[in-house]
Amino acid sequence: MKEIENVISNYFKGIFFGDVTKLKACFHESLTIYGDIKGVEYLKSAKEYLGGVKNRRNPKDLNEPFKMKIIGIDIMGKIAIAKLHVPMLGYNYYDYLSLAKVNNGWKIVNKLFTHEE
Repeated sequence: MKEIENVISNYFKGIFFGDVTKLKACFHESLTIYGDIKGVEYLKSAKEYLGGVKNRRNPKDLNEPFKMKIIGIDIMGKIAIAKLHVPMLGYNYYDYLSLAKVNNGWKIVNKLFTHEE
């Protein structure tokens, strides 16, 4: 559980500080990201997503408070699902991350997210 919490902590830091190197280290190379933002579908590869994070103003630079948290983690063998609350940039995001133990380390292999009013 601690290893997964560390990956998620780095994921949070990567998003909050705009640290694409830290984020990339959390992701499996074939990561897919799908979301729903106010009814608009969002589908990106890891490369596209990291480019967006790199080119946007990050929550830290915008003086936002860090409010990201883990709601729950479910682990079965070499797979896990994490539910996260990720409020930032004026959105109230909820992320569902699928993780897998790959080469003795946990990686995020899929990200689903939505914005809730």
